[in-house]
This record gives sequence, C-alpha cells and structure tokens, in this order.
Amino acid sequence: MALTQQFARVTPRCLEHCRAAALASPDAAPGWAPPPTDTLDTDWALWGLLRFCRGMGADAAAAGVFDRLTGGAPAEDMDFLDHPDVHDGFGGPPRLLYAAAVSAISRALDDTDLDAILARLPAATPAAAAACGFPGFSGDVGAYLAGHFTTTRAFFREAARRGMCVVAWVD
Repeated sequence: MALTQQFARVTPRCLEHCRAAALASPDAAPGWAPPPTDTLDTDWALWGLLRFCRGMGADAAAAGVFDRLTGGAPAEDMDFLDHPDVHDGFGGPPRLLYAAAVSAISRALDDTDLDAILARLPAATPAAAAACGFPGFSGDVGAYLAGHFTTTRAFFREAARRGMCVVAWVD
C-alpha cells in the first residue's frame, strides 16, 4: 500500500469532541469522522515538490512551505489522534496546524510561483520523476504536481477563510 499525505480541516470544537471521545472510549477511539469535503489526499505530490525544490537549490521559501505542509507541527495535546481509526501508524501521529498557521500557509501557497518551479523540471518524464523522487512514475510529472498543488492551495484557502485548523498525517 502506498503512503500518502492526508489533511483534514477541523474546528477546535471538533478536536475537543475527539479528545473527549478518546477519554471516554475503552480503546481510546477518538470518534474521528471529518466530512469528506473537509479532507484531502495529496498522494506523494507535496513530497515530490519538497524534494525537487530542495534538489534544485532554489526557492527556499517554497521548500519551507512544502516542508511545513508535510510535517505539520508537533503538539503534545494531539496524542488522542494517535489511533488506528485516524492513521495506520506509519511515522509519527497526526500533527496539527493551528488556524494562524493555516492562514500563513495559505498566504505562502498563494505567493509560491509554481510555474517558475515547474519550469526547472526536466522535460523527460524519467528525469522529472527522478528529480521528485518518483521512481517508475509514468505520465506528466508537471501536471501531476500542478494538479495537487492547486487542490492543496484551494483546500488551505478555504480552511483559512473559515478559521479552521488542519490536521496532517501520513496514511
């Protein structure tokens, strides 16, 4: 099974509900059920953008944004989401991006010049895939990255507009 980067837009109230459910449940189940409209699976695209930005030695700001997106922020009070109902246990537990961080990331995504980044992507699929860490990828690497970037930017814009937090994890 391939690992993918997952996001969920949540309110502080939702997080409190999950925390209370975990405390009340015999197996610490947090009752995690964000609506599908508030979840996003970005596959491997953000990791590929991060790797490519680091590897091309340019646009440190974009690399920082992709790093923050894929890593979230450690929060001790999020341990209640470290449960099989939320993620498969690969890597660390889900991490939280508070509403202020979501707004900052949304602005940073708006400021990211994806066209300039993708202009440096090798034209040949095998070379472009290798530059992003996607061995064996077939298809248009640039279109794959651009599609996931656009979706991620819209997802974070909406979260920022609604004043929501975002939970990030790998599944």
